[in-house]
Amino acid sequence: MDPGSCPAEHDPVALTLTVVVTLGLIISYLPQHLRIIMKGSSEGLSPWFLLLGSTSCAAGMLNVVALQWDVIKCCKYLSRGMCIENLGGVVQVIVQWILFSATLILFLIYFPHHLKYAEIRTEPNPTQGNKSLTFRDTTAEWKLAVTLSTIVAAHVAFSTFVTLILITTKSSSLPLWTTFLGLSAAGLSSAQYLPQIKKTWDLKLVGSLSIVTMCIQSPGAVLMCTSIAIRPGTNWTSWLTYAAAGILQGCLLVMCLFWKRRQRRLGIDDFGRPLDGIPATLHSAQDDETTPLLGD
Repeated sequence: MDPGSCPAEHDPVALTLTVVVTLGLIISYLPQHLRIIMKGSSEGLSPWFLLLGSTSCAAGMLNVVALQWDVIKCCKYLSRGMCIENLGGVVQVIVQWILFSATLILFLIYFPHHLKYAEIRTEPNPTQGNKSLTFRDTTAEWKLAVTLSTIVAAHVAFSTFVTLILITTKSSSLPLWTTFLGLSAAGLSSAQYLPQIKKTWDLKLVGSLSIVTMCIQSPGAVLMCTSIAIRPGTNWTSWLTYAAAGILQGCLLVMCLFWKRRQRRLGIDDFGRPLDGIPATLHSAQDDETTPLLGD
């Protein structure tokens, strides 16, 4: 490639925006990660939300990497500082993918034990003295979580492989592939919050969701879109995914704030347990508000 085509002009605005957005991403995800770890539970998170979010982040990341591949190659002609500045958009999407993937990993690690296993009792068997046997098996919910996580890993591996092949061979199909990645990222991102919104609506509880994370990320989506849009080589397919996610995340945030207020009125915590410490299940708050918190 021609070194003269490499962007070598310092852009303090773009650099500042990149640093702010990248640090903001890290800071915004920390409350969610810490909340899952400290609570010791990922209860309330939707595996479909994590599937769509992880695949969306991966597609968005590969879209930007492919579109800015020439900028990446320019690093061998530029100073280290200029290289880092020009790769700001790439760094941002990679960091976001890593952080969201970490949420998926924590979801699996801290999957609630009582939702992972279920006791199954067999029918009485005359050949065994009409005794019924009880054994423990994994639940359909846990099997779904593992299956969806496997799909996420396969999607990342396949998409990365195709992207690298098209880039290294300089295929004429690369523009079509990057457009597909951008549009699929936008579509997945637009849909990713719908399962979580439905799950949170059904539970009528905040669960493991971090309100602090959403308070930071919802307005931060504007900065993320702007930072990517001003980068050389990117187009509307690169930032559309983050705009769609920001709008839907704002809707989820409003819902969680409403449930948080309702929880205080009912005297229960984020998992539906009475605040006086008496055990309760997560689903207890799905009953009507007139339903007694304690059983007979």
